[in-house]
Amino acid sequence: MINSHLLARVVSVAISGLFIVGATPDIGWACDRDTDCKIGDRSYRIILPEGHDGVMPIPAIIFVHGYRGTAAGVMGNDGLTTMAENLGYAFVAAQAAGPEWNIPNIPSVDALVGIDELAYFDAVAEDIARRFAIDRPRVIVAGFSSGAMMAWHLACYRGNSYAGFVSMSGTFWEPLPTTCPTVPSNLIHYHGREDPIVPLGGRQIKDAHQGDVMEAIALVAGLSDYAPAPPEQAGGADCSRQVDDKHRLLELCLFTGKHEMKVAHLARAIRAIEESGFSR
Repeated sequence: MINSHLLARVVSVAISGLFIVGATPDIGWACDRDTDCKIGDRSYRIILPEGHDGVMPIPAIIFVHGYRGTAAGVMGNDGLTTMAENLGYAFVAAQAAGPEWNIPNIPSVDALVGIDELAYFDAVAEDIARRFAIDRPRVIVAGFSSGAMMAWHLACYRGNSYAGFVSMSGTFWEPLPTTCPTVPSNLIHYHGREDPIVPLGGRQIKDAHQGDVMEAIALVAGLSDYAPAPPEQAGGADCSRQVDDKHRLLELCLFTGKHEMKVAHLARAIRAIEESGFSR
């Protein structure tokens, strides 16, 4: 038996004709930080800000976990979830279909047949907008390590579909794309100077090789008429900034440290994207 809040949501969506293929009222709609939100054969998890009425549109962070990570594990990071709550964002944890995000040039042992990550993230973004009153133009993608590599892939191929991207300690696999079909609305990258897991210049992993962060930044910089902006020092990171004529921000922040994700860095990046006006 479903509760009254869930029943009201099911009835509302049924009236609007917005049921999702494969979802059922008693399972597909009852999802949160502890229960998977199903979209076909894939899933994600979500936390809404306390007191959200389900009607007023709110922004969201889609967080992309690292290698062999899980959405459940992400939801167990109180630093991340508290940050989203304090900023007034819904917090969404994406879930890979295998141990690795299925993007170009990953180690062949981790590659999966028939897994389209771009389609998956398209579906997640539309699903959260439809089911949880997420303001689609104010969705930000953030990822760490392997999740940052997925964020870079989205920034290249879905750059104008999100308000911005925050990548931490990961970039493309080699070879990098020769160009990108879209310009990222905003892209902020954090990386430890002494990172041994994903060095700034990349390293060999099985039969694949991680990309070079500086080459990735240069690739995006060549997509528009970016010009240098005053650099910033924040949270122990030195951030070099470029902005184009549409106020799209491209930022590289280097810090003294290894392979790590700092919640304070992510919070600062989200505020910087907000200040850009969520340009798309």
